[in-house]
Amino acid sequence: MEKLQSAYLFPEISMREVQHIEKYPDAKLISLGIGDTTEPIPDIIASSMANYARSLSTAEGYSGYGAEQGNKALRKAIAETFYRDVRVKETEVFVSDGSQCDITRLQLLFGSNVSIAVQDPSFPAYVDSSVIIGQAGDFEDKTGMYGKIQYMKCLPKTNFFPDLATASRSDIIFFCSPNNPTGHAATRQQLEQLVKFAKENGSIIIFDSAYAAYISDDSPRSIFEIPGAREVAIEVSSFSKFAGFTGIRLGWTVVPEELSFSNGFPVINDFNRIVCTCFNGASNIAQAGGLACLSPEGFASVHSIIKCYKENAKILRDTFSSLGLKVYGGENAPYLWVHFPGSKSWDIFTEILEKTHIITVPGSGFGPEGEEFMRISAFGHKESIIEAARRLGNLYP
Repeated sequence: MEKLQSAYLFPEISMREVQHIEKYPDAKLISLGIGDTTEPIPDIIASSMANYARSLSTAEGYSGYGAEQGNKALRKAIAETFYRDVRVKETEVFVSDGSQCDITRLQLLFGSNVSIAVQDPSFPAYVDSSVIIGQAGDFEDKTGMYGKIQYMKCLPKTNFFPDLATASRSDIIFFCSPNNPTGHAATRQQLEQLVKFAKENGSIIIFDSAYAAYISDDSPRSIFEIPGAREVAIEVSSFSKFAGFTGIRLGWTVVPEELSFSNGFPVINDFNRIVCTCFNGASNIAQAGGLACLSPEGFASVHSIIKCYKENAKILRDTFSSLGLKVYGGENAPYLWVHFPGSKSWDIFTEILEKTHIITVPGSGFGPEGEEFMRISAFGHKESIIEAARRLGNLYP
């Protein structure tokens, strides 16, 4: 724990937001920062949870503990909705209280003696959980990296994909697509290279597909679309950004039966033991909402909200582009990755906050290669996004 650097990124931003509100109590703050959904959950989904909760007050409707692996009907619905064409079985789906929680459970599964690789930049939970579990080694101030973590540079000039020809072997590879923070969705060819690399090196990929619902081109939505991935990959995903469940908490992890440790023992067996030991199962109420999300009407309704967020992203992308800044992402993800050449990202964070009362996220919080960049979230009500675009236009005319 002592090796963790400062505070976790998002609570740090929240703290600065509170300080700003105290300083400017009359300011109308707009958040384009922490990726929290803002649009109401569709009634068909909210009603399903309300009805389930109400039924708990009856003898007929009451239920206690559920299966640690999740409601069987929901596991089946996830497999059929997201993985119908890639042979994922319902028994390979583990329902959880969110993908970030599952990342930590996977860290517990693999332990402190494995080597890991992360994209740079990447979601900070991969690195911080590695530090906590004891994988990371010492932090090196000169490089801004932990000594035992391999940081795979994912830069605009390489289409946000690491140079695997120069990468060293790691036991575990964390890979997020569409990527948080860059918004880049890996191409089929890129993921084929990643799977090939993992197979040649005996590595396991932990593939984070939390933003897959935002993909609008032919980029793969699951690592299991790639031949051979079932032998080398685990996939974590979430209802948070897909269905607005950031406060309800519901996600899932897929562990294929073919995935084995070097001694031939199935990974799924050990992950099942971790889940049964460390988790009592996702909320029955949340799982009722998850089932409603995957009904035909529910699925259509959540995609209409995703469409709204993607329209927000276009407004913000056009705004930053019109200011002469290079903008990445925002097409297959709810995040934009904006380049401010020669600038420190925390300085840009402070300037934007002080002059426009807009919260953003400094790119350096996602790794050394995030310096000079800002992550901009498209989660917000349309009128707030339009107002934010106006303020930013006045700041950088």
